[in-house]
Amino acid sequence: MKSIEHRNIAFIFARGGSKGLPRKNIKLLNGKPLIQYSIETARSSNEIDDLFVSTDDREISEFVKSLGVNVIERPNVLATDESPEWLSWQHAVTWVKNNIGEFSQFISLPTTSPLRSVEDVNLAVAKLKSSQSDVCIAVTPASRSPYFNMVKMNDKGFIELVVAPENNVIRRQDAPEVFDITTSVYVTTPDFIMSNTGLFSGNISCIYVPKERAVDIDDIYDFMLAESILEARDVKR
Repeated sequence: MKSIEHRNIAFIFARGGSKGLPRKNIKLLNGKPLIQYSIETARSSNEIDDLFVSTDDREISEFVKSLGVNVIERPNVLATDESPEWLSWQHAVTWVKNNIGEFSQFISLPTTSPLRSVEDVNLAVAKLKSSQSDVCIAVTPASRSPYFNMVKMNDKGFIELVVAPENNVIRRQDAPEVFDITTSVYVTTPDFIMSNTGLFSGNISCIYVPKERAVDIDDIYDFMLAESILEARDVKR
C-alpha cells in the first residue's frame, strides 16, 4: 500500500453557480448528474488513490457525499465567476495537506468533460512522470487556426488574422498545427501549484484526446452535443 506522501489524489471542482448553463454540475446528462461522470472515472482509474470534491454548494455537497465522496468546503470568495480556479486548487491542496497529509500528484477532473476515458486519465498521469514536465494537460485538434481562419479587429476597425504567418498560407493544412486545450484532465504536483500562479508558469506536456471525447460543456449546445454522443454510444453497445 502506498504511503500517503506517494499517493495520487484527484479533485473535482464544482461551483454551484454557472452563467453559461445554470446548475450544470448536477444537471442530468443522459440520466445522471454531470458531476457523476467525473466521479466514476476517478473511481475506475488505478492511478488514483483518493478523490475529493471542492464545492461551495450544499446540494452538490449532499449529492457527492451520498456517493461516498469526500467534500472540501470551498469559501464563497473562491466560487464566483471572477475567481481564478488556480486559487481553488491552492485551497484544496492546503486543505488536504492540513487534514490528510502530504501527497505526490494532483489530478483535476473537471465536471465539464464527461466523455473522457479512464485511459485518458491514466495516460496523463504517466506522461507527467515520463516527460519530467511540471504539468500535463489534454489537447485535441483545433477546428480553426489563428494563422488561417481566426480573425480579430485591428485599431482601424478592419479585420485581420489573429496571427500573421511568416509565409503566405493559402490552405489551412499549410498553417502551423494548433490544438484546443480540453478539460479532460490536468495533472501536476502540489508543490508546483503552491509555488506558482498558473498552468503556464512551468513546462507543459500533453496527451492527445480525439474530438469525440473532448467535448467541454459550457452551454446548452455543448450539453446537447455530449448527450447525443452518449446516446449514440448506447446504441452501439
